[in-house]
Amino acid sequence: MAIWNAQYETMERTALAQLQLERLKRAVAYMYERVPFYHQRLDEAGIDPYRLRTLADVRHLPFTTKDDFRTNYPYGLFAVPLEQVVRVHSSSGTTGNPVVVGYTKTDLETWAELCARFITAAGVTAADVAQIAFGYGMFTGGFGLHYGLEKVGATIVPHSAGNTARQIEFMQDFGSTVLVSTPSYALYIGELLRRRTNDMSRIKLRVGLFGAEPCSAAMRRRIEDLLPLKATDNYGLTEVMGPGVAGECEYRCGQHVAEDHFLMEVIDPQTGEPVPEGETGELVFTSLTKEAAPVLRYRTRDLTSVTTEPCACGRTTARVGPFRGRTDDMFIVSGVNVFPSTIEGVLFEMEGVEPHFQVVLDRKDGRDTFEVQVEVTERLFNGWQDDLVAFERKVSEELRSVLLVRPKIKLVEPGTLERTTGKARRVIDRREM
Repeated sequence: MAIWNAQYETMERTALAQLQLERLKRAVAYMYERVPFYHQRLDEAGIDPYRLRTLADVRHLPFTTKDDFRTNYPYGLFAVPLEQVVRVHSSSGTTGNPVVVGYTKTDLETWAELCARFITAAGVTAADVAQIAFGYGMFTGGFGLHYGLEKVGATIVPHSAGNTARQIEFMQDFGSTVLVSTPSYALYIGELLRRRTNDMSRIKLRVGLFGAEPCSAAMRRRIEDLLPLKATDNYGLTEVMGPGVAGECEYRCGQHVAEDHFLMEVIDPQTGEPVPEGETGELVFTSLTKEAAPVLRYRTRDLTSVTTEPCACGRTTARVGPFRGRTDDMFIVSGVNVFPSTIEGVLFEMEGVEPHFQVVLDRKDGRDTFEVQVEVTERLFNGWQDDLVAFERKVSEELRSVLLVRPKIKLVEPGTLERTTGKARRVIDRREM
């Protein structure tokens, strides 16, 4: 089984920890000396950045949050002068200033290297034709995968997101063997393809490289039912690097973290204290080698667990996953904490449900309302009205048994809910509108 960089991906863990400590010491001193924000934060915390002794000492350092990026918009967290920055990327900024990050030339080389690792781990080689259906532009996904695939030597079809009919046409004509997209968009491509033809002989896909949103086991199965590929998941976030932070190998038993470049913690999101290996907590990352926009203990809001158990692929790096949701995706209704990923997990296991749903929250007469709109199969929708009513009750009961709060269920016909070329919008909260 191919490994892109065996020196670091199969490093003995004691040696890896020593490498991380050396890089952590340099990184913290670098941030203290070059980023006024971190200089002030470390001084306020009474931390001597030159006296780190062990990796555990990172727990005494201050956290960084998304709000810190927004407050320091656009270049306040950069560690190098702008003339050394050769690329900037940002988040969408739909709820305030966007998160802006920069890359030096060395950062871009590192980024391509880290993407090449998980691309190779997923089984992609120079013999593949990779179709990128991620958006390019300020979003990090398109460029990260592009340069990683280029480094591996694959032939790239840089289609970008959207124009799904043309996506399929290119997929057929160019013999694309790898699809790069969000899981939601892969589902949409598969649905449209199946509606247009049952002849899959011209579809040569074999690997999916999916990211930018969680991909549950149930969603993975749905994608693989629609498209002739093996779906793999990868992880990254704008604030830390973009894609390349972690990715699955062919065994798909968790995503291998590039630990030589990122120091990972899993903490209790309420207390900030570390949780034991194997228990669910919030991921926190410190960049160890980033030059332009290094980050110290960034709270990702992503909930998952970590394992350092050996992997059959031969890599020794820690693995994260599955992802349970995000602390900022959770909503509270009738005093109960609810994650969209939990709703997805229930619905996608039910026969007759299409892989699309949307939660609508509202407030009427001072009380919260909780509706889940669920697409169901054509066969069910074309049946008896009594069957639909019975199915609504079944879905409502299944969700109540897991969520401990009963939603109103609205069954809708296939194709009713909005499709997206990017991240699916699962929750519409009208309570504060």
